[in-house]
Amino acid sequence: MTLYPSWRDAPAGDAWRWPHFTARELACKCGRHCRGEYFHDEAFLDGLEALRTRMMAPLVVNSGRRCPLHNAAVGGAALSQHKLGVAADVRLAGHDPVRLAQRAAAIGFKGIGFGRTFLHLDVRVRPPGWKRAWLVPNAFHYPGAKAAWVKRFGFDPALKFATTGEL
Repeated sequence: MTLYPSWRDAPAGDAWRWPHFTARELACKCGRHCRGEYFHDEAFLDGLEALRTRMMAPLVVNSGRRCPLHNAAVGGAALSQHKLGVAADVRLAGHDPVRLAQRAAAIGFKGIGFGRTFLHLDVRVRPPGWKRAWLVPNAFHYPGAKAAWVKRFGFDPALKFATTGEL
C-alpha cells in the first residue's frame, strides 16, 4: 500500500488497471484537512473492479479513503478501514441490495457493513478462523439499518456473515 498526499499523485495511465474507478473518487473527500489523500491498495481495487464487473452496473463510492481528521469529523470508528484506504461505502441506489451484498461476500470482501443507503466493503485482515464481520461484537449494522436488511434477506445478513463468512 502506498499513501499519496493527493489523488493527483496516484498512479495513472498504464499503471492504473481499474477502468471503472479513479483515484479521485476513492480519495478523501473532506476538502478541509487534507488535499485529497489517497491510499493505493491493489487487492482492494481488484475486489471493487470484480464487483463492478459482476454487477454489470456502476458502483458509486460515497466514501473511500478518509484522512484521520475527516474520519473523526464524520464519526468514523477509531480503527476505521477507511483510514487505511481499504474500504468503500457503495451507494445502494440502482442495485438489488441483496445481490450486491451476496456478490461482495462471494468476491472476498471481509468486512461488510449494512447501512440504510449504502453497503460498506473492506478487505480488512483477520486472523484465520475469525468469523466476526467487525472488530467490535454486535456492531454489524449502521444505526437504523437492521430492520431494512432483515426485511430484504428474510434473516439478519450481518449475523450470518459474521458467523459463516457467507451470505
